[in-house]
Amino acid sequence: MKKQLFIIPFLALAFLANAQDKTAMKYAATITKEDASTRLNILAADGMEGRETGKAGALRAAEYIKSQFQSFGLKGPVNSSSYFQMLDLKEKSLDKREIVASGKTLEFLKDYYILPGTFNDTKSNYKEFVFVGYGIASEKYDDLTNADLTGKVAIILTGEPMVDGKSLITGTTKMSEWSTSRNKKLAALKAKNPIAIITLSNDMARMQNAKAFFERPSLVLGKETANQNLLNLYFSKEAINNLMSKSDKNIDGLINSIKETSKPATFGFFSDLSVDIKSKMTALEAKNVLGFMEGSDAKLKSEILVVTAHYDHVGVGEDGDVFNGADDDGSGTTGVLEIAEAFSKAKKAGKGPKRSILFMTVVGEEKGLLGSEWYSENPVFPLENTIADLNIDMIGRVGELYKGKQDSANYVYVIGSEKLSSTLKEISEKTNKTYTNMVLDYKYDEPTDPNRFYYRSDHYNFAKHGIPIIFYFNGVHEDYHKKTDEVKKINFPLLTKRAQLVFYTAWDLANRAERPKVDRENDMPSNR
Repeated sequence: MKKQLFIIPFLALAFLANAQDKTAMKYAATITKEDASTRLNILAADGMEGRETGKAGALRAAEYIKSQFQSFGLKGPVNSSSYFQMLDLKEKSLDKREIVASGKTLEFLKDYYILPGTFNDTKSNYKEFVFVGYGIASEKYDDLTNADLTGKVAIILTGEPMVDGKSLITGTTKMSEWSTSRNKKLAALKAKNPIAIITLSNDMARMQNAKAFFERPSLVLGKETANQNLLNLYFSKEAINNLMSKSDKNIDGLINSIKETSKPATFGFFSDLSVDIKSKMTALEAKNVLGFMEGSDAKLKSEILVVTAHYDHVGVGEDGDVFNGADDDGSGTTGVLEIAEAFSKAKKAGKGPKRSILFMTVVGEEKGLLGSEWYSENPVFPLENTIADLNIDMIGRVGELYKGKQDSANYVYVIGSEKLSSTLKEISEKTNKTYTNMVLDYKYDEPTDPNRFYYRSDHYNFAKHGIPIIFYFNGVHEDYHKKTDEVKKINFPLLTKRAQLVFYTAWDLANRAERPKVDRENDMPSNR
């Protein structure tokens, strides 16, 4: 028995050694902590000014990435030769806002506010209004089913009805999705075809302290359509009561009625509301950076593996301090450059991949996944030929949940690998077991994950088009989106090992006979 115990591990190691691709190992070894440090120190330097989309620092970062792709011998695939895919991106700011309710001119951030980026230009007068309680349509409580909102302004409360500390919907102290998901309530309201929505805000005092946020321009990708944004205003209690002044109702009375009866208090009324909103658009220069390596196999080279990271970050603070974004996502961009260089060295030695690989660093992730959205809607290569996206976003640190754990220097969160494909996760796990033997943590694959990380990086814009994806992530930490996300805190050996894992996975995907199957019904809700 003891001899067998020694023999079995020996045989396993021998089998593993035979399964390893020595060529892949040779080029994976060119991904080093020294090279990664050099590149990240450039990307996350103060001179890059936080790499904010549309600003000079991001443009400098894009030029640096382009120069790296050129030095590797990668081709610029956009319009036959360019490394830059330009986004149609505009900055939208308010030029005029004037709201008059029942003859009273409302004061911005005292009586009302509008969230940046959620408005179209409008100059309208509204006469018909319907108070629809909490704007909920559920089996246990229903404001909407019998409400006629077509062509009228809907007035709603935030949250959901609570009686004795318990939700009328869940029957417990826990809120339902009608409170936790803003999109759910908006979708239900929009289905009733209102012309506008007014939401009661209980936070006007706090909003007055956030004036800079409300004055901040928003970004518009592509052409903005006239019906893209349903007018959504937030009013104080006093402003809504002013609208209702010709009726015998007021907000406090309506809320109390719902509490006392556990039933909706829907009612319609006539009033006067004048809204005059005008914006101005300013074009921004923003670009994805693409480096292309054509495959060596005459048949398979038409299929494309995409490796992505976002190079943008959040820019410079109001105090002038730079948010360098070393981990987010300087680390991922560094990973893409390291992987691209390793494949380039292999290709120059006659060992290039059979399939083609697109190395792409995208802009605008921090503004709403804009760069990857633009690519997925305007692909340089047909999406049907894209076999998978390996997306790298934050791989240089130990996340807060792994601090002090035994595996803190040998793990990575792997998100989404089995959402669309039954084989991609198998490929990923086999590759890891063969070469890197890291802990692959699937915690954030749960559809109920409150962090919703599956929706929060650029792989999502490939997944929504039915392309299998893997998202590599170290988890958030105390420096996430803070000016303290600096290069000195990066764990370069860990960054390097994670990048090598992505390289090995890419190597397998680019050279295997069959592309990953797309045979799973995604269990993640379709809305972001």
